[in-house]
Amino acid sequence: QVSLVESGGGLVQAGGSLRLSCEASGDTVSTYGMGWFRQAPGNEREFVSAIRRSGDDTYNADSVKGRFSISRDIGANTVYLQMNSLKPDDTAVYFCAASRSGSWYQGVAGGNDDPRRYDYWGQGTQVTVSS
Repeated sequence: QVSLVESGGGLVQAGGSLRLSCEASGDTVSTYGMGWFRQAPGNEREFVSAIRRSGDDTYNADSVKGRFSISRDIGANTVYLQMNSLKPDDTAVYFCAASRSGSWYQGVAGGNDDPRRYDYWGQGTQVTVSS
């Protein structure tokens, strides 16, 4: 069983950048497909980005394409979310998640963009973007 701890959130001005980290313990990140989700007050949890268990493919939500990127460092047992050109609409609590599934698809139930696919979650880190 893996435990996930997010860090790197904070307050940033619109147009700025942040890098979120998700450090895993108890197991290695290469054992899981990893994802980032976010949730703003009053909203459902929203998919942001995912990286395949093999590490050779990534998928981003349309709302963050060209601005956010996911990566992992197996040696550090950490997954990252690099966020550039931040907008006030990006304000949310960001969650890291791990899925035991090795399949890779999106847009349908159980896909990489479906929170129900994920077996383990971190506690979240707050990102606030001021205008």
